[in-house]
Amino acid sequence: MIREVGTKVGELYESLLNGRDVRLRDYPLMHGPSTMTGILAAYLFFVLYAGPRIMANRKPFQLKGSMIIYNFSMVALSIFIVYEFLMSGWLTTYNWRCQPVDYSDNPEALRMVRVAWLFLFSKFIELMDTMFFVLRKKHSQITFLHIFHHSFMPWTWWWGVSYAPGGMGSFHAMINSVVHIIMYFYYGLSAAGPRFQKFLWWKKYMTAIQLVQFVLVSLHATQYYFLETCGYQVPLFLHLIWIYGTFFFILFSNFWFQAYIKGKRLPKQVEKEKQNGTVSTSTPVANGKHLENGSAHHENGSAQNGKVKKA
Repeated sequence: MIREVGTKVGELYESLLNGRDVRLRDYPLMHGPSTMTGILAAYLFFVLYAGPRIMANRKPFQLKGSMIIYNFSMVALSIFIVYEFLMSGWLTTYNWRCQPVDYSDNPEALRMVRVAWLFLFSKFIELMDTMFFVLRKKHSQITFLHIFHHSFMPWTWWWGVSYAPGGMGSFHAMINSVVHIIMYFYYGLSAAGPRFQKFLWWKKYMTAIQLVQFVLVSLHATQYYFLETCGYQVPLFLHLIWIYGTFFFILFSNFWFQAYIKGKRLPKQVEKEKQNGTVSTSTPVANGKHLENGSAHHENGSAQNGKVKKA
């Protein structure tokens, strides 16, 4: 009985893998799900267990130079990905509605395959975000939302790219890359040091941009449910995209509420003033600047009483 069940599971697994797009089988990470699953498992092990134990009795690493290079490299990569998505269909032949996947070998279809894979690959590069947090001992940044987003998205996108590299399902990848241009540009400026802090007054709006992203993604996927005929070949992925957009909209909305409405990201002094009803319009809260633990957060230290103090 156990052998028969094992045989059927094996046959189902083989059938599942055989249904993948053959155009992607020679791409890195695409030979099967075991490699990418192993990478994500190692990531979770390091972030949740090994990394904190290794860093427990060590001073935080100062990674300013590495972070500047990394963040601005991600800006460049994201710009390239957006451009390739546009030129592979979204700005040329796609109708922005219920767009099927082109499984042919024409140049534009193959270009879409390449950028879909590149977007997937970028999700594994972005695991470095959390690595930097661990090595710099920024434990407060390693939230459930952060870890879930960084581990769940590349795993699901591997399956999405394997079966449907393009078409309607690639819309949210393009929008996500647009958001990452803005996000990594912000992180790059932040890592560059205190002299750039005056340009970072818009930090809290990063969450608002994320929320807009999820609304656009969910609304775009929702079209499928109202169109009488839709040629998109793998509707399961549209269901997942809609669920993904809605779920993360809820999570990011909660983050926004906790951080900026309830004031958990306000400095201690401003929190007291807020509780006493004496928050001045001249405080950093009024102009949108983000402060943590009573000091303006910088890569190299914190500003206290108008002076930069090294961490």
